[in-house]
Parts: sequence; structure tokens; C-alpha cells
Amino acid sequence: MSLKGKVAIVTGASRGLGVGMALELAHKGASVMLLYTSDSSTPKVTALLAQIASLPHSPPATSCQADLSLPSAPSTVLAALAAWPAASGKLDILVNNAGTELNAPLGSITPSDFASVYDLNVRAPLLLTQALLPHLNPRARIINISSVGARAGFAGLGLYCSSKAALEGLTRCWARELGGNGTTVNCVAPGPVQSDMLENIPREIVEMQMAQTPVGRRVETKMTKKEDIVRRAMNMQSHIAVQEHFNMAHCGLMQVHYCESKILCGWHALPLR
Repeated sequence: MSLKGKVAIVTGASRGLGVGMALELAHKGASVMLLYTSDSSTPKVTALLAQIASLPHSPPATSCQADLSLPSAPSTVLAALAAWPAASGKLDILVNNAGTELNAPLGSITPSDFASVYDLNVRAPLLLTQALLPHLNPRARIINISSVGARAGFAGLGLYCSSKAALEGLTRCWARELGGNGTTVNCVAPGPVQSDMLENIPREIVEMQMAQTPVGRRVETKMTKKEDIVRRAMNMQSHIAVQEHFNMAHCGLMQVHYCESKILCGWHALPLR
């Protein structure tokens, strides 16, 4: 399915799933804005822009540096969107991918820990999506990246898992609020994904996550490759994302369950019979 003429924003686009999402959108012809936070990520984003520019159809791409954990970040993004000729101030696809994970058992969690996780994992997608509402074209697509931890729960990851559960709650509400003009709001909930963030988590936590992921051993590893997640997420741009009701089940590399009102919380869904 071609996305030529569509404008997309991907948060957390300097690494991991964000890179994969941005590349896949560009491959399909979309104009892509890459959002990232730190100065250390600038070389990675520059390299990704060059990679997109080298595609045969040369889709437009640009970047915007903004710390989404700050309430002021959406204003920076809006200014960049307005100044980008390829977008003309309009948006068709938003991928809320940026997030952080913190390993802290209940007894050691501080208010600062809570803020560091919830500011980026919950408040940031809320404020950014809210700011972009006036710029969304009809039948827009919003994809929020969650985690199996939102429902499975992992010891020591209470802040992360609960923040993803909050994001899924927002996703359900937004799907109902924004569906009137054909806009869909979907949620992808992958299991452990090979990424930079996973490398910073203690190995015993990773092993526990893999053990609780519904799929059995996938060739060499149980960890999901980012390409698998990207492929399933991009399916949300098609007609499946606008069906009203789904009957969902545990499907291996992502965890999914029953949802309704234009929301898809995983990579595979069967129409409710």
C-alpha cells in the first residue's frame, strides 16, 4: 500500500523501533519527520535522513530535536511542522514510540523516578497528540507503542508496566473521541524487542520477560526483532484498522486482547463473530 502524499511523525526515531517505523513509512512513500531528544543522537538521525534520501523515490524527510518529557516540546514540534514545506502544516500519521524503562522495585521508587517514566511514557504522547489535533487530516492514523508488560506485569518494572497500561487506556479513549472522521487510534504491544533500551535492562529481567512472552523459541531467540513489529504496525494503515470490533488473543510476539471502537492492541486480530 502506497503512502505517497501522506505526512508522518515518528517519535523516538533515532534508534530501535523508531528507526524501523520511519524507514518503513519512507519506503511506502510517506514524508517523514524524525523526532529525537539528545545531541548524541544527532549523528544517528543524520545517517537515517541520508538513508531515506537514498531511496529510489526520494521521499521527503526532516528531523526535529525536542525533549518530549518537557511540556514545552509540542510547541517545538508544531513550529517544525509548520516550517516544513512537505507537510504544509498537516499530518496523516503519528507514531508515539518514544519511551523509557526503569528497573526499580516498589520499595525504592522515588517521586523523581515516577516523573521520569510517566513524563515521557504517558504525558508526552498525550500533550503531543493534543497539540497536533488541529493539524490532523481526516482519516488520520495514530499508533501508540505499548508493551506486553501493560498486562503481564514484571517484577521491578512497576513504573514502566503501569505507564504502558495508562497509554493503552488513553488509546481506547482517543479511538472513541477521534473516530468520527475516520481517524483510528491503535496500540501495538510487543514483547521483548532487540533494542538499545533492552540492553540497559538487567539480564535476569530480560530472561523473565522472554519466559512470559506467549511464543515459544523463535529460531535462535524469543526476543522479537524490530522488523516484525514494524511490519505488523504498518498493517494498521490498511483497512483492518477501521473495523469496529475485534476478538483478540495471545498471539506470540505481541500480546493482544479484546478491544473495540477502532483500536487494535497487537499484531493479529480476528473479526468478532
